[in-house]
Amino acid sequence: MPTDLRVLAEAEWDDWFATFALAFGGTPTPAGKEELWRDLVEVDRMLGAWDGDTCVGTAGSFSFRLSVPGGALVDAAGVTTVSVAATHRRRGILTAMMRRQLDDVRALGEPLAVLTASEPVIYGRFGYAPGTLQLKADIDTTRVQLSVPPGTDDVRLRYTRPADVLDACEELYARRVVARPGMPARQPGWERLGLFDPESERDGASPVQCVVAERAGELVGYVRFAVKPEFDWKGPKGVVRVRDLEAEDPAAYAALWRFVFTIDLTTSVLAYSRPVDDPLLQLASDIRRCDLAVRDSLHVRLVEVGAALAARTYRTPLDVVLEVEDAFCPWNAGRWRLTGDAKGASCERTRDPADLALSVRELAAAYLGGTSLTSLAGTGRVRELRPGALAEASVAFGSDVAPWLPHGF
Repeated sequence: MPTDLRVLAEAEWDDWFATFALAFGGTPTPAGKEELWRDLVEVDRMLGAWDGDTCVGTAGSFSFRLSVPGGALVDAAGVTTVSVAATHRRRGILTAMMRRQLDDVRALGEPLAVLTASEPVIYGRFGYAPGTLQLKADIDTTRVQLSVPPGTDDVRLRYTRPADVLDACEELYARRVVARPGMPARQPGWERLGLFDPESERDGASPVQCVVAERAGELVGYVRFAVKPEFDWKGPKGVVRVRDLEAEDPAAYAALWRFVFTIDLTTSVLAYSRPVDDPLLQLASDIRRCDLAVRDSLHVRLVEVGAALAARTYRTPLDVVLEVEDAFCPWNAGRWRLTGDAKGASCERTRDPADLALSVRELAAAYLGGTSLTSLAGTGRVRELRPGALAEASVAFGSDVAPWLPHGF
């Protein structure tokens, strides 16, 4: 029976969500989680694949605005809820959903699509590539000290209920977004993610706690965390799990980290998602005792190459012709002249000889400034056609700070 692929109708939500949940293991959904996502979902951006009356595939996207090098917020489709029923694999359903979705995103005028991948190997064939990395740190706070900057002791810290300072924390986050590529500007309702804390997902830890940093009565930072108490024969060895930590200046930042390092009855701090250039690594006395690990985070897809490349700025003046390969979105294929600097950029079709040849995946990997074109050239996937063009473009595409996705979607 042919599969019917269509935009989700409101009445189909329960079947659609059940199909998605089953594809990810079928365990009970924590209380309130489905309701939260139902409130955030834009139903007219959700797709369902149906075999008769049975939903066998799901995919959707959120309308995001994503920070890019230079500080602009660019319209992006935040791809989410992608699944195919185990009974219907290898029938082309995923490819059909990705095809329809990217066509729809293009029609909406969004030059980027982004996602977080449960299995990263899946999405390369659709033109996605890892554009940000995330750092995990499991820090032995009995052996690691922090070297804090002047002014740290002047920062006032206080406990507060997370909900009581939510608006102020969101205002601070909004100010931080433009400073680091890869961060989504949170749309109304998304602030609830920071407070969602079902007991079934705590693994024995406390409810989420919040401490704010203040100077002259103004909020200059916050940390949300949980404490997992643990004891053995030798004494306490609890773990502090850092969920979110944002600060507007080095002193407030250091004060918050020093606080979580010194919580009573704990011996370690665990942070799952930090930028790979987190200043914490420079404050720590012994990086070997921080047990660091890195993995992919935000995967990027350039839906409209010209608009996407023109939306960001470049560290150094750049004038380069790119020969782009894009089999899945052929409207991107061909030669593009990219000119730009720290003030702005343009990217237009051209017939001029190419300086660099690469696929849309390499452009996606380098787009936010976290992966160098020189590194990609070392794999043979970026070819230099004009001597010197690779070094020029690689420097220009870079970012002063590592791109970072602070939370999933």
